[in-house]
Amino acid sequence: FIEALTDGGYLAALIPEEYGGAGLPVRGGAVILETINRMGCAAAAGHAQMYTMGTILRHGSEEQKAHFLPKIASGELRLQAFGVTEPTTGSDTTQIKTRAERKGNGYIVNGQKVWTSRAAHSDLMLLLARTTPADQVEKRTDGISTFLIDLREAQKNGCAINPIDAMINHNTTEVFFDNVPIPGDSLIGEEGKGFRYILDGMNAERCLTASESIGSGKYFIEKSVNYSSERIVFNRPIGQNQGIQFPIAKAYAQLEAAELMVRKATTMFDAGLTCGGEANMARLLAAEAAWECGEVCMTTYGGFAFAREYDIERKWREARLSRTAPISSNLILSYIGQHILGMPRSY
Repeated sequence: FIEALTDGGYLAALIPEEYGGAGLPVRGGAVILETINRMGCAAAAGHAQMYTMGTILRHGSEEQKAHFLPKIASGELRLQAFGVTEPTTGSDTTQIKTRAERKGNGYIVNGQKVWTSRAAHSDLMLLLARTTPADQVEKRTDGISTFLIDLREAQKNGCAINPIDAMINHNTTEVFFDNVPIPGDSLIGEEGKGFRYILDGMNAERCLTASESIGSGKYFIEKSVNYSSERIVFNRPIGQNQGIQFPIAKAYAQLEAAELMVRKATTMFDAGLTCGGEANMARLLAAEAAWECGEVCMTTYGGFAFAREYDIERKWREARLSRTAPISSNLILSYIGQHILGMPRSY
């Protein structure tokens, strides 16, 4: 699946043409991911490359861009792993424990990442690690750096990648770093500024993953409409019953509204406008709408929804994941309350 997407140039869609990509805006990438999910597939199996490479593009050196981006675009190298989340910190990224300590011309990395999707199938990882202890910085967001590391070399020198058996249908892992040496030129941008670099790319991530949810929602609606029109019970199609028809119609309306917010967010992002609020609201509304569409589809199909051959329960599980990762709906609500409405911080 990933090879087909790579060969078709889809995973290089957002990489500039000068580096071998298509040079599309985020809106273009959003359409690609939405379409993949609408067709019943799961773009999460390879979507990370679209938003992780943006960190290299915006904050990497000219040498890093020239070396890595053409190889990522061609598929020679895969950048599918994003090492941020840790077992003891969850969504509070400023409290990460993974350390990268200076040694000679490079760094020594120690720590653990969890829920690092696709690490077992990635050549490179975008890694977030503390280079200055939290108790030695003025702001919690300072002292965190971003690195682009070669997982192939790291696994020869103290890095272990263990798969997590989960209900989702793409590979996810926990990654351990035990005195792993990495070269100094693995650093992206300035030391200690990595948290800001990651935040800069989060809006793109929100827009792209929201588009996936829109695609999943459309998949559910199409399935529900078709099945309810063909399924005959008591000599009439079940879609003729208000108990079936109205929930489908309501879920569709919610999905359409969410899609408008996604379009607004991607348009603002591509125009270079501040869009943190819009990107987060797009992510929230799309994830919740997709879940509602999935619930409606499960109800419409009844017992057959649980049969794997119909591909409903699989997509339903994917829709549930989108309410939790890569950011939970509750954390977005907290963001809206604090940063948009000006309310006191809720945590």
